[in-house]
Amino acid sequence: MKNRLILFLFGGVGYGLLEILWRGRTHWSMAVAGGTVMLLLHRWDRLLAERTPLPVQWAVGGQTVTAVELVAGAIVNLWLGWGVWDYRHLPLNLWGQICLPFTLLWIALMIPVLPLQRAICRRLLDEGERRQKKVATGSAALYNGR
Repeated sequence: MKNRLILFLFGGVGYGLLEILWRGRTHWSMAVAGGTVMLLLHRWDRLLAERTPLPVQWAVGGQTVTAVELVAGAIVNLWLGWGVWDYRHLPLNLWGQICLPFTLLWIALMIPVLPLQRAICRRLLDEGERRQKKVATGSAALYNGR
């Protein structure tokens, strides 16, 4: 659980920093969106990575960001009226919350983001899970008298 929280924080901070670099400001809800994206990317990666071509992985990652943006935008912009962002001036937008240009940008950003996410997960999650299994296996061996 602790490792997933760290992964969530990496995504939240990364998404917020990306927004600050891109438009000069961010909102706390974007940190929640970024953390959610990072957890979902980890989940997708565990399901798809070994048997899916990289361009498909990038597309899935970009669509994941777009889907999280749509849900976050529906909540913070349309329902709560906070006006965190508005894409109505961009082509091929849906309710001003997502648009094709940003979806393409998210797909392109998956090229560096997926290896980074994998490195973080290998370091935080997989090692932690291996350590837990090792402890559990060692405990079972002690219990069984080995």
